[in-house]
Parts: sequence; structure tokens; C-alpha cells
Amino acid sequence: MANIGHSDRFEKVRKKLLYVAAKQFLQKGYTMTSLKDIAAEAGTNTGVLMRTFGSKENILAALVKYVLNEQFYQTSNLLKGKIDDKILFYAAETTLQLHIVESDENIREMYGAAYSLPSTTQIIQQTITGKLESIFSEHLPHLETKDFYELEIASGGIMRGFMTIPCDMYFTMDRKIKRFLETTFLVYRVSDEKIKEAIDFVSQFDFKQIAQDLIQSMLRDVSSKA
Repeated sequence: MANIGHSDRFEKVRKKLLYVAAKQFLQKGYTMTSLKDIAAEAGTNTGVLMRTFGSKENILAALVKYVLNEQFYQTSNLLKGKIDDKILFYAAETTLQLHIVESDENIREMYGAAYSLPSTTQIIQQTITGKLESIFSEHLPHLETKDFYELEIASGGIMRGFMTIPCDMYFTMDRKIKRFLETTFLVYRVSDEKIKEAIDFVSQFDFKQIAQDLIQSMLRDVSSKA
């Protein structure tokens, strides 16, 4: 019973720290948020934080894993009953991710760090590789898991590049999505016709609003568990 109680307390502290970190990353940015800031707002100290996560990078890694899963879940709900096309699903999910990043400069910084730091990059690669294999294995039946892992290194680099550059009056969101899908789908040998279909498909949805709603929903969810 004592071990169960200790485990419950540890998980409660972990969720509280994760929520506070997410809130501060959004308010101040990843770089400007210190472990001391997170611990103070969570009502604890940096020693407890370090025993729980080990580093700020590990906190970001936990948040990245959560966001990627929520992104996948949200896209599944959005397209449920509408399509059963895995390539169009991938187009929608990645379009949602680009809109999430474009919604706030502090989120852009968080994603930039996540696609650059060792532990967060590893989580992204591990999480995305399995999804890529499930999406493209029928299209590329000769490839194995290790091949999709290596292709994810390429497509992950493309995603990082497009996330890093903000939109402006010339490089609009529509152009960013179009160019991203065109270049990424070339890696997976998707036909020109299918690429055009994917670009037309994602244009039907208000991903800007969907991204904003998802961010608020994730914050509420983390907050309720803290």
C-alpha cells in the first residue's frame, strides 16, 4: 500500500510539473523558461523536478510525445467517417502540425527545439516511424521498418525546415502546406496526381481553428490531471 501511495504522489507531482512547464513554455518560450521557474510555480523545488524528469529537455520530450499522440487522435476524429485513405490522413495530420506551429512563436520555438535536441528527436523518430510504416507500407511494400526509420530522418528534416520559417505575405500558409506536401510525398514516391488530391483535400478544412482548439484542449486536459 505504501508503494502505491508513493507512486500516486509521484505521478501527481509529475503531471503538475508537466502542466506548469507547458504553460510557461507557451507564455515565455522554451529557452526563457528555467527549471527554477517551473518548480516555483508548481510549488516544489528544482531537486524534486530533477528527480522527476532529469532535465528541461526531458520535460519537452514528454510534452512532444503527448502532443504527437493528440495530433494523431484529433486527425482521426476529424476524418472519421469521411475517408479511409491513409495518404490523405497523413496530409491532414501534418497540415494540422504546421498550423499548430504557425499559431504562436513560442510554439514554433518548442517544435524547433524538439526536432533538434537528441532525446526529443529520438521520441519523434520512434513515434513517427511506426505511423509512417502503417500509412505507406501498402504503397511501398518492399520497405522494412528500418527503411521507414531512415525515410523519417529525411521527412522529419523537411518538416523542421518548414516549421522554422514563418509565413509572410508572399510565403502564405497555403503555399507552405502545398510545398511541404509536394516535397515530403516525393520522399515516399507518391504520384503527382495523389499529391494534388492531398493538397485539394486539406484545403477543405479550417485547420487554423482546429489547431487553436486543439492547443486549448490539450492545456485543459493536462491541467485537469495536474
